[in-house]
Amino acid sequence: MKTLIANKKTWMGAILSVLLGVTACVHAEILGTTGTTFNLKASGSYIYTPDGGSILVWGYGLDTSPYGMQYPGPTLIVNQGDTVTINLTNDLAVPVSMMFPGQEGVTATGGTAGLITQESTGPADIVTYTFTANNAGTYYYQSATNIELQTEMGLFGAIVVRPPVAKQAYNHADTAYDHEYLFLLSEMDPRVHDLVDFGLIDTIDNTDYWPVYWFVNGRNGPDTLAGANIPWMPNQPLDALARVTPGKKALMRVINMSRDMHPFHTHGNNYVMIARDGHMLSSGAGAGTDLATEDYTLGAVPGATYDALWQWTGEALGWDVFGTDADIGTADPMYGHTCNGSTAPTPGYDSVTHEYCPDHGKKMPVILPGQQDLTFGGFYSGSPFLGAFGSLPPGEGGLNLNAGMFYMWHSHTERELTNNDIYPGGLLTLMLVEPPWVTIP
Repeated sequence: MKTLIANKKTWMGAILSVLLGVTACVHAEILGTTGTTFNLKASGSYIYTPDGGSILVWGYGLDTSPYGMQYPGPTLIVNQGDTVTINLTNDLAVPVSMMFPGQEGVTATGGTAGLITQESTGPADIVTYTFTANNAGTYYYQSATNIELQTEMGLFGAIVVRPPVAKQAYNHADTAYDHEYLFLLSEMDPRVHDLVDFGLIDTIDNTDYWPVYWFVNGRNGPDTLAGANIPWMPNQPLDALARVTPGKKALMRVINMSRDMHPFHTHGNNYVMIARDGHMLSSGAGAGTDLATEDYTLGAVPGATYDALWQWTGEALGWDVFGTDADIGTADPMYGHTCNGSTAPTPGYDSVTHEYCPDHGKKMPVILPGQQDLTFGGFYSGSPFLGAFGSLPPGEGGLNLNAGMFYMWHSHTERELTNNDIYPGGLLTLMLVEPPWVTIP
């Protein structure tokens, strides 16, 4: 396994070569449903895994969706201070309910009394949940009925509460971001789902649990990289490929809906953790994120949410990330490739390219291998430099449309990089750093 992990760059391009046009489908805002009233329905359907599996899951879905449920449930996006109303109906043969960790003053009306809250026992048994989203942050919802089974089956989803100021995670400038991405982590033991599918719920032993599938936003790698709302995965609409340009900040909203802890590792740079469980890491009195921490592996524990900022700068690499004229064979026609208007090293960052100016014009301190010594993947541009293209053998590459740099983001538990023991897959996605002239929608 360690050998395979070490060679991940080799397989990455080969796998991605089938995902034509992937970046055109990726957005820099979280895809979700906005509003204050949401009509959800619990139902069952089948999801697909990259190893050819088809697994029964239960999930929430918008009552207007032609596909019924989705895995995970719809991401509900509301504004801080909104009074939120959720009307739940149920097409499953078992009672279902909802709870909203982190939300205050939740009330439930209608339906049938359950152990924790009101439940919907069928299509005509509607439960209405109401709460006021008092605090900005990243939250989730899940079933409050037979929790260990119904969470495993897929009855959960994300809630994003936005503060009044746009492009901030919380009510402080320290939490400002340029792009945001959701990473909802989950896992699955298909034996449980098979027993449900065969009508043998009463035989399920929740102490005998062995997951063999791991998901980001309801997909296993490499399906995480395909665009949103892909036709062949109608009940798994959320992608997980992240994109930034140099100097821009990406907000990571991480939620763990698993039984196990997942060490989510971000290549390319450290992240700065700014909040946990909907609370900004601050000592108070306007101090901002003064209790924030910097790290490179996020140990996401079950039932927790995290907000972190990730930024790529290429600072102090010791070589020009855009390449010198000698490196790429010609002067760059896109932006003249100066740094703060100068062709010589200057302090700080360029205002347009966000290049680290003290490294401007420095050659890469290695001799680059020839084509015969390289293995080309679908997303290699032919050049190691950001925004630069090079020659490729016939039939190789061509999917790196903007000559970006790809960084693998994945679990640091090796078995979680498989789909039912088939490597690679599982809890795996990518961060794509693109040239500064690229517009990320």
